[in-house]
Amino acid sequence: MERPEELAREMPSASIERLPTYLRALGDLAARGVVGTSSTELADLAGVRPAQLRKDLSYLGSLGTRGVGYDVVRLRDQVGAALGDAQELRVAIVGVGNLGHALANYSGLVARGFTVAALLDASAAVVGQTVAGLVVEDVAGLHGIVQARGVSIVVIAVPGDRAQEVCDAVVAAGVREILSFAPCALQVPPGVELRSVDVGSELQILAFHSRVRQER
Repeated sequence: MERPEELAREMPSASIERLPTYLRALGDLAARGVVGTSSTELADLAGVRPAQLRKDLSYLGSLGTRGVGYDVVRLRDQVGAALGDAQELRVAIVGVGNLGHALANYSGLVARGFTVAALLDASAAVVGQTVAGLVVEDVAGLHGIVQARGVSIVVIAVPGDRAQEVCDAVVAAGVREILSFAPCALQVPPGVELRSVDVGSELQILAFHSRVRQER
């Protein structure tokens, strides 16, 4: 039988994006001592429709029992395995300004199986500082650091005018998974997975919904 992480490779992107929400809900249930849950209860906690949840989880194999529901701990472990929780994922953060500091000190990374293996910056004033127990290194050594420390994911937290340059260097170093907080669109070649988080854009979307609600 295929493992959950193997089945998950065929999941649509939208389904993959919902998995962390399911994992968080299952973790909350497990922490409360809940042994079993229904698709309706879990969907409510995750903010999706039960049919959507069942369809998403079906990509991980047959996990529920009709009339009984889901074993919380078993499902939590299977969703976690699909998301890579069963293996150590080593992360490098490029850009150690305010955001980089916050990310380096974020305890949620360790809790989800991520290890910050390197912090890099281009500023001579920042290189050499110790942040979250790591010495900030010169981004000029990115390629060697990625290879030597087995970095598989890079977080880009640099200003927009430098982001594409950094992104190109990250790709050249062999990294195929990138998370960008830069306020600009980045271009990557085929085979590279890029996720972008633009806080300003997200706030503007919320402002739009707020305005529409006020005008009703």
